[in-house]
Amino acid sequence: MIEPRPPAPLPPGFAPGASVHAVRPGALDVSHRVILYLEDLTVAFDGFRALNRLTLYVEAGELRCLIGPNGAGKTTLMDVITGKTRPDSGTAFFGQSLDLTRMDEAAIAEAGIGRKFQKPTVFERHSVFDNLELAMKADRRVRGSFLARLDGEARGRIDETLRTIRLGHLARRPAGTLSHGQKQWLEIGMLLVQEPKLLLLDEPVAGMTDEERERTAELIVSLAGARSVLVVEHDMDFVARLGGKVTVLHEGAVLAEGPLEQVQRDPRVIEVYLGR
Repeated sequence: MIEPRPPAPLPPGFAPGASVHAVRPGALDVSHRVILYLEDLTVAFDGFRALNRLTLYVEAGELRCLIGPNGAGKTTLMDVITGKTRPDSGTAFFGQSLDLTRMDEAAIAEAGIGRKFQKPTVFERHSVFDNLELAMKADRRVRGSFLARLDGEARGRIDETLRTIRLGHLARRPAGTLSHGQKQWLEIGMLLVQEPKLLLLDEPVAGMTDEERERTAELIVSLAGARSVLVVEHDMDFVARLGGKVTVLHEGAVLAEGPLEQVQRDPRVIEVYLGR
């Protein structure tokens, strides 16, 4: 059981219920070794509970897989974490002090949560290198866009990311010429250069070849530790390759949790998900 925390205080002069648009640098507190606290989350759409008093904790540096049948609440959960959807009740904290329910999407991304959707979105006419450069945190005003130049630290971060996603040999190739799997890796790299502390990946191997799936598993496993990674996936073979803890959702709540071998033997999981 995770020790309950009191609600985080709002910044001075900040009105209750408003969105936080700025995050103090270094504000993320994971001193309790938990990076994501989701407690009693409920989200209803026209009377249907997409999330039903869901409680979930993710540790700092952990690789967690989230599985469950269609309609289990996986997408809604990701939407709550990233600020796209506001819960009707419950709490969602990033670290000990950042209340996600009081932050907008931009502030949540700035705080260190990156999300990759199932379909890759890259700038196809730009090179792989340029995609990573465009994704970096920078001054996006017109003046800044024209005058900004990569310093040594920024270039080093891009080079390191290219090595991580294994696209260094394709750095100058237009992104539109990459294979589907390579585009997926590039999009992961576009998140990595922003230095997220929590990375959300939605079905990262959909449409990949067997070789690409194997390389993607190796990539995702390598990412954990320096950051937390939450993967939504349907492919049990791929989940097995990732290892680690698995959370099964059903009807908007956590049905089972533990190593994959354990949840696969759970009669409830077999009935509502694996038996299909």
